[in-house]
Amino acid sequence: MTKKIWIYLPSSYNSSKETYPVIYMADGQNLFDNETSYVGEWGVDEFMDSLITKQSIVVGIEHGNAKRLDELTPYANSEYGGGNGDNYLDFVINTLKPYIDQHYKTKSNAQFTTFWGSSLGGLMAFYAVVKYPEVFGNAGVFSPSFWYSEEIYDFARAAQIPNSSRFYFLIGTEESDTGVTDQNKMITLLKSQGVTEENIVNKIIDGGQHNEAFWKSQFAEAYNWLIKN
Repeated sequence: MTKKIWIYLPSSYNSSKETYPVIYMADGQNLFDNETSYVGEWGVDEFMDSLITKQSIVVGIEHGNAKRLDELTPYANSEYGGGNGDNYLDFVINTLKPYIDQHYKTKSNAQFTTFWGSSLGGLMAFYAVVKYPEVFGNAGVFSPSFWYSEEIYDFARAAQIPNSSRFYFLIGTEESDTGVTDQNKMITLLKSQGVTEENIVNKIIDGGQHNEAFWKSQFAEAYNWLIKN
């Protein structure tokens, strides 16, 4: 697997001896620059530049364009195919993260490592944190495509989720007919698995739509909850 990777370093990075939390984000094309995104950017770098404290390294992972659906879905769908997400995660865990931890000043343990994405990327972020809690301690789950396969619920139901795993869920009421219901179903399931209220945020925004502008508008609040000092 060959990927273009964007790496955002905090403004204090070169002058500080601090180590930093790391956020791995799907759909790297859409995070920092309108020029690389065909649908608008999240403005992650502008937000991060505004921070005085609680800064992080952000690693944007390029999606595979025509292969995006295949790489961001852990299970296949009878209509759309896909289901190659484990190979994508293998690349992140065994190639990308070791490189980042070796070459940058990171807090490398799971407590300070977040996986974040939207839509199919939100699905993958959730899957990553539940499957590999020893690697990723926090999930930014924006507009997750839980509709893609019922198997994601079976997977979560059978998982051993540690008390330390933290999940920030976001969905807008105007995204799809089932988005809010699907998200609530998953959160109910997580709580039945022992995940505590304090480790889950369930954000439902009236009128929120399935697009970069919506996710950009919600990024700061989610960041402040997900990223610990």
